[in-house]
Amino acid sequence: MNTIIQKFGGTSLASEESRERVVSKIINKHNQGYNVVVTVSAIGRKGNPYSTDSLIDLINTNTVSYRDKDLLLSCGEIISAVVLSSTLNEKGYKSIVYTGYQAGIVTDDNFGNADIIEINPEKLIKGLDKGYIVIVAGFQGANRNGEITTLGRGGSDITAVALGKALNSQWVEIYTDVDGIMTADPNIVPDAKVLENMCYSEVYQLAEDGAKVIHPKAVAIAQESKIPIRILNTFSENEGTKVETLERMYYSGNNTMQEDKIITAITYKKGRVQVILDLDNNENKTEKLMEELTSNNVSIDLINFFIDKKVFTIDNEDVLKLKKIMDSGDYSYKIVKNCCKLSAIGYKMRGVPGVMARIVKALLKENIKILQSSDSHNTIWCLIEEKDTDKAINALHKEFKLYQ
Repeated sequence: MNTIIQKFGGTSLASEESRERVVSKIINKHNQGYNVVVTVSAIGRKGNPYSTDSLIDLINTNTVSYRDKDLLLSCGEIISAVVLSSTLNEKGYKSIVYTGYQAGIVTDDNFGNADIIEINPEKLIKGLDKGYIVIVAGFQGANRNGEITTLGRGGSDITAVALGKALNSQWVEIYTDVDGIMTADPNIVPDAKVLENMCYSEVYQLAEDGAKVIHPKAVAIAQESKIPIRILNTFSENEGTKVETLERMYYSGNNTMQEDKIITAITYKKGRVQVILDLDNNENKTEKLMEELTSNNVSIDLINFFIDKKVFTIDNEDVLKLKKIMDSGDYSYKIVKNCCKLSAIGYKMRGVPGVMARIVKALLKENIKILQSSDSHNTIWCLIEEKDTDKAINALHKEFKLYQ
């Protein structure tokens, strides 16, 4: 019997009415003859009593160890899983709940942001063989010593795809409160549209650069295992977005490439800070600085090294750490705050000339200053002032006709 994984986020479980919708989608797949494994996030968002943020608010994070904090935070998903199981049982469907540890999810020792090392799905398989709908608490596992760990914010996505890999599932369904992955943030671009298909690399970059629809680690696992992902809306019957390999996405039966746009989607990340260094072409000093930033967990991005200056960006939360390093090392630097990293993503841009020129032209037409830029095979990044974010996204969405 084929197995599928369904993951439901916190907003999908926040009320009795929404849980009824969740249950109907689970039952629908079960009645079609699939083995169904469900993984869940904590109920609701900040303000809801059992959400992750609400659990954090119960403690002083400065006086609680990372180990004990993980123990607390794992409770949110366990509560969610049992509540969902109860609803299914009331309707006459057998279900069984497992914590991440009980489900065989083994992680490293990095409390708060652990990586999955392996999964032993033996208990899950036994549950499925007995006809149960299996529900696994997302976002968690345990290290080899049996200590509870969590996978970082959005970790239930990782749980879902990792279980899909371990169980060799047909596909993984990620349910949210949007109709799928869109060409841009619909709160900014009114005519943004849902994308029917995307490849793994595009979705990974979107997730890395600010889109909240799925965790980038989950996409990486899916790409490695070639497991299709479907991004769906709990509250509608739309077909959502299918994420899969380029071969499946772009080739039809006669092996001809389907037509598609050069740019697939646009996303953004605010709270960026540009750092401009004058290091007098002193490579030793540059190397020392990079080592210091790494050892202090300051992540750098959009790196441009020139003869007379070195330019990169950091997150606003790391500014104080950066200043301490710079001042103690007697570096000459300038900081530009309130920046936004704009990302134009599309697999088809590879090898196509003039894409950057069109982006620059569209932004300059709106009097938007480009502070910095960079590119890869499937992404072009522009650093702009935060105040220009909405205007810039709309300009690029229009320039590349993503509304069509």
